Amino acid sequence: MTLHDDAVRVLDGLRTATDSQEELRQVYLKHLGEHADGMWRECPDGHVTASALVIDPEGGRVLLTFHRKLRMWLQMGGHCEPGDTTLAGAALREATEESGIPGLRLLGGDTPVRLDRHHTPCAWHLDVQYAAIAPGGAVEAISEESLDLRWFPYDEVAEVADTSVVRLVEATRALL
Repeated sequence: MTLHDDAVRVLDGLRTATDSQEELRQVYLKHLGEHADGMWRECPDGHVTASALVIDPEGGRVLLTFHRKLRMWLQMGGHCEPGDTTLAGAALREATEESGIPGLRLLGGDTPVRLDRHHTPCAWHLDVQYAAIAPGGAVEAISEESLDLRWFPYDEVAEVADTSVVRLVEATRALL
């Protein structure tokens, strides 16, 4: 099974909670149906990306990265790479690389928390968003993609991040 096939499988099986999430799910599936290269950054019409919100449920906080290029507080994530075989695996890889935290585990296995489509300097990103639980005592380490990493209490996220991140935090907390 290819990464493209896995993305279609995940999106086909995703049960969305709102009409807007269902519309996005259909947009993603249409994109993948029309673009064999729809998983890769080289696709000029946009591409599927994978991200994960790193969360510490016991501490009531989330780890955000101050993205080097976008200059925004965001969850960990980004482009899929040729070695990725699943969307969930790509999200976990990105979260581990960008947070520096080993031993993360995805909340809900290979089921995403939500979808978010946004335009970036490279193209439209059709982001498949997961949540990753940090192990107890986790210590973060800044990667080259970040200017900063910081833990934020749930109720402070809206003060620093955009609505996409706030919605991801809300959706993740609803699953806990």
